[in-house]
Amino acid sequence: MTVPGVTQKNLKIVGTRPLRPDGVDKVTGRAKFGADIHVPNMLIGRVLRSPHAHARIKSIDVSKAQALKGVKAVITCADLCDLPSEFIPAGEMMVNFKDMTRNVMAREKALYEGHAVAAVAAVSDAVAAHALALIDVQYEVLPHVMDVSKAMEPDAPLLHDDMYTIGVEPKPAMPSNIAKRVEFGFGDLEAGFAKADVIVEREFTTKPVHQGYIEPHACLASVSEDGKAELWCTTQGQFIVRAFCAKLLGMEVSNLRVTASEIGGGFGGKTVVYLEPLALALSRKACQPVKMTMSRTEVFRASGPTSGAKIWVKVGATKDGRITAAEALLKYQAGAFQGSPVQPGAMCAFAPYDLENVRIVGFDVVVNRPKVAAYRAPGGPISEFAVEGVIDEIAKKIGMDPVEFRLKNAAKEGTRAPYGPKLGPIGLVETLQAAKAHAHYRAPLKANQGRGVASGFWFNIGGETCATLNVGEDGSVAMVLGTPDIGGSRASLSMMAAEELGIPMEQVHAIIGDTSSLGFNFLTGGSRVTFSSGMAVVEAARDVIKQLRSRAAKIWEVSAEEVEWVEGRARLLGEGKDKSLSLADLAKTAGKTGGPIVGNAAINATGAGPSLATHLVDVEVDPETGKVTILRYTAIQDAGKAVHPSYVEGQMQGGAVQGIGWALNEEYIYDDKGRLENPGFLDYRIPVCSDVPMIDTVIVEVPNPRHPYGVRGVGETPIVPPMAAIANAVSNATGYRFTDLPMSPPRVLAAIDSQRGG
Repeated sequence: MTVPGVTQKNLKIVGTRPLRPDGVDKVTGRAKFGADIHVPNMLIGRVLRSPHAHARIKSIDVSKAQALKGVKAVITCADLCDLPSEFIPAGEMMVNFKDMTRNVMAREKALYEGHAVAAVAAVSDAVAAHALALIDVQYEVLPHVMDVSKAMEPDAPLLHDDMYTIGVEPKPAMPSNIAKRVEFGFGDLEAGFAKADVIVEREFTTKPVHQGYIEPHACLASVSEDGKAELWCTTQGQFIVRAFCAKLLGMEVSNLRVTASEIGGGFGGKTVVYLEPLALALSRKACQPVKMTMSRTEVFRASGPTSGAKIWVKVGATKDGRITAAEALLKYQAGAFQGSPVQPGAMCAFAPYDLENVRIVGFDVVVNRPKVAAYRAPGGPISEFAVEGVIDEIAKKIGMDPVEFRLKNAAKEGTRAPYGPKLGPIGLVETLQAAKAHAHYRAPLKANQGRGVASGFWFNIGGETCATLNVGEDGSVAMVLGTPDIGGSRASLSMMAAEELGIPMEQVHAIIGDTSSLGFNFLTGGSRVTFSSGMAVVEAARDVIKQLRSRAAKIWEVSAEEVEWVEGRARLLGEGKDKSLSLADLAKTAGKTGGPIVGNAAINATGAGPSLATHLVDVEVDPETGKVTILRYTAIQDAGKAVHPSYVEGQMQGGAVQGIGWALNEEYIYDDKGRLENPGFLDYRIPVCSDVPMIDTVIVEVPNPRHPYGVRGVGETPIVPPMAAIANAVSNATGYRFTDLPMSPPRVLAAIDSQRGG
C-alpha cells in the first residue's frame, strides 16, 4: 500500500539527530537481553550435539539421563512434530517445515557436526551437562561432503535420498544434492558477446562467514499445565518465532505468547529458531520454566552462517565502454538443508547495470555444514563480489576510469532489471557521481598501495506491519510496535510519529509489543522496518489526528471539517480561528469527549524501493607478510530519506566493517572429518577497532515515492560492495587479480611470491 507523502521541506524532526531513546538502558546495563531473563523455579536446558558431519542415527538411549537426580525432562526428535514439506517466507529467504523440524533436532540422520540430537532440562547447568554425557547415541558414520562443486558430482555422498532438483525439465530420475536451479535474464547472449571488443571471464570462490552477532542465542520458555505458554527470546521476529514453534510443537498459536528481548545483534541470523522449540518441549514435559543459552562454540557449530560459493562470470564490452553481454553461473552452499540465498544472489548480480543481454543461472546445493541463515543482503555480496571484480578488470583493459565505466552502464529509473521488472527512481548514478567528486578519489597513493571501487544493489522489502499509538491523559503518546529494534527503529519511528503529530519526539515513548498486543507483524529483516513500520506509524498518527480534530470540534460545537491540525494543536478554521487546543488539552478532556484516544494501523507495505551504494577503499599490502591494511574507506549510499542520519551512517559503517572481515580474514576451517576447527573468536577472526580506519560516509537522498517521507531501507546494501572494492584495491596494489576470499596474509603472500617466481 502507499501512504500519501509529505513535503520534504520544513521538516522539524525527521532528518535531525536526537539522542536515542534506548541509550540510557543500554549503557547502564538495565536493558534485558535474551540471557537476562530469570523466573522462579527455572530449569537449565542443554543440547547434545552430533560429533559427526554425516551419520545415520541407529538409536538413542536416554534412560540413564532420565534417571539422574535433578533431571526433569529429556527430549529427542520424538517430542517434535514430523512435518511434510512446506515452504514459507522468513525474511528474504524461504524455510521448509520438514527441514526445520529436522534442523532443530536430528531425526533420521545427523547432517553436520553440531547437529542437535537430544536435549535435557535439569536443576543446574552441571546436572544438565552430566545428563548429556549419559545419553547413548549409536551412529553409523557416513561419508560426508563439504565443498559445493564436489557435492554436485553424481557420486557425491547423498544427504537426502528424496531430494530431486527443482527447476529442471524433465524432472531428474535420481536424487542429488542439488535442490534447485534458478535462471534470470533476457536478450541474445551470443549476439551480445559477438559485439564485444573485450571479454573477461573468471571464476571466484567465497567461504561461509558468520554474522558475528555479540549475543548468542538465548530463550526462556514456560508452559503451564493448561497448555498456555510464554516464551522470551532474542529474535528479529517474535511473530515468526511463535508461528515456527507452534508448528513444530503442534500448538495453537493462540496458546503461545512470545516476547522479544533486547537483541545483541542479528544481521539476519536471528530470523530462525534453534533453542526456542526445544525449550518449549522441555518445559511442557517438566511443567517448569526452562532457560537455554548457546555457548559461542555452539553458535559457530550449530547456527547458520551465510553460504560459501563458487561463481563464474563472463562480461563483454566495447572499447568505448558499453557492456554488450553479461553472464554468470552461481553455485551456493545451502548447508545441510535446502534454502541457500542463491535466488536473491542471482537477482542482484548484474542489477546495478543497464544491460540488453544478460543471463544468470544459480544452483542451491546441500553440503554437510550447518544450514545457512540470512546474513545482511543474503546472497547479494557473494554474486556482486565476482561481478564487480570483472567490471573493474574490463575498465582497466579498455583504459577507462572504473567509476566512469560504471556510470556509462549504470541502471537508472526505467532500466529493466535482470530479474524482470523496470526499476523506479534509484540513486546509483548519484552515488557514482558523489564518489567521483569525493576528495578520497583523487588522493595520492604510495608504493604498495591501491584503490578499489565497487557498487552494490539490494531490493529491500515491505510486508505485514501494525502499529498502535495510545494517547495518555498527560498528552504523551505510547507507541506499540511489532518489529524488534535492531538498528535504531524506536528512534526513527518515534521521530516520524512526532513529526506527524507536531509534538516533541520526547513525548513519544516506543515499546516493542509481544505477540498478544498487536496483529501479526513480519520480522525485522530485509531493511524493511523504517520503511514499513514507518508507514504504519504515519497512518496510525493520522488516525490519532483525525480523532483529535473530532474531539476539538465537539468541544467547540462545530463540524470536524472546521478544525485543522497544525503544529501539535487543533485550530478552528474561519471565524474564531484564534481558538486552539493542544494535544495535552484534548487528552486531558478525552473522558468527556468520547473516551481514550487510540490510533491504529495494520498494513501490508509494498513499494520498498531498491537501495544502491558505491564504496571507495584504499589499502596497503605488505610485500613481506601479505598483510592487507585498510588505509581509508568511504561508503556512499542512497537512503531515500535519512530519518536519523546518525543511524544511517552507523548502518553504512557497520556494513563496511563486516565486509572488511569477510574480505580479509573470516572463514570456517574444517578438518578432514568435517569437524570445525575454529569455533570461537580467537580463531575465527572478525575485525576489531585497530583493524579499521574511520569509515567515512556520504548519504545520497533520492526519495522513494512510495513512502510518505521518501524512506528506503539502508541496513543491507552497505555489505554488498566491500568485498569487491577491497579485492579491486588489493589487485591494484599488487598487480595480481584476487578471485578467492578471504584475502588473508598467507594467500596474499603466496600470490606475491608467485609473481616473484618463488
